[in-house]
Order: sequence, then C-alpha cells, then structure tokens
Amino acid sequence: MKILVRNLARATTEENLGALFAAFGDVQFCNLVLDKDSGASKGFGFVEMPKAGAAKAAIKALNNTVVDGAKIRVKLAQTKSPAPQTPS
Repeated sequence: MKILVRNLARATTEENLGALFAAFGDVQFCNLVLDKDSGASKGFGFVEMPKAGAAKAAIKALNNTVVDGAKIRVKLAQTKSPAPQTPS
C-alpha cells in the first residue's frame, strides 16, 4: 500500500521516515519529494508497505504524531487516474 506523509519537517530524511514506518512492518521503498532547484525537502513523501495490515496500523498510529518537531499527517495515497483522452 502506498502511503502519503505530509507536513514533514525539512530536517526529516528518507532514512528517518523509513525507520519510523519499519517499526510497523516491511517497507518496500520510501522517498521524500525534493525541490528540483534547491534539493531541499518539500515537506512530504511516500512510503510503500507490501502488507495492508501493517500499512493501516502505521497510518493509524502515526497520523497526527510529532516527528522532528512537526505534526505529520499520514494517509493512504490516492492513485492518479489517467488523463481523459480527447478525440483527434
């Protein structure tokens, strides 16, 4: 399950984020979204956990907790629907 983590402190690293979720189960991948120009964190990221039960437990336990001084928001990531096709 893909999880969206918002309102991350700029000091939070991918390693910190991955370790936070690893306490609830296996983490397939974890990535912070970075600004193209500065390389600094934009304050949100994604975590992928293969087991739905572990992902749901992590979401419930970590949502609205304080990490590195910031109150994070954790929820299931929405999948993007494909852009509608226009007839040519």
